[in-house]
Order: sequence, then structure tokens, then C-alpha cells
Amino acid sequence: MSGHLKITLRKSRIHSTPRQREVLRGLGLGRVDSSVVRQDDAAIRGMVFKVVHLVEVESVSDAEHGPGSTRR
Repeated sequence: MSGHLKITLRKSRIHSTPRQREVLRGLGLGRVDSSVVRQDDAAIRGMVFKVVHLVEVESVSDAEHGPGSTRR
């Protein structure tokens, strides 16, 4: 697992459990359509798995990912 993942919050967290809200906060996602780029590793994939019904994930190559690419 190398590279990065672009994670975008697609659905509201209003009816999610408190634990799922904590996971979204840990990923850095606050509002619908906010996106973050995170390192592709087991911890991040585990977090995404917990909220897969709320987010959209795409793989981003290292060339596309540069400093300051986190959008909120």
C-alpha cells in the first residue's frame, strides 16, 4: 500500500453513531463535500471501512499529491 487516498464526505453525519462521528473527525472531514488526502496505510483504510457508507474514496498517485492539497 503506497500512495495516497482522497477521501470525500458525501453524506451527512447527522444520523451516524457517535463513534462514526469521531472517525470522521479523526479523518479531518467536517462538512459534506469536504475532502482530505491521506497516506494509504492500514490505519486509514480501517477508519474508512467504518464510515464507507458516508464517504467516497479514490486513489491518488504521488505525482498528483503535493503540499497543501488538503481541501476543506
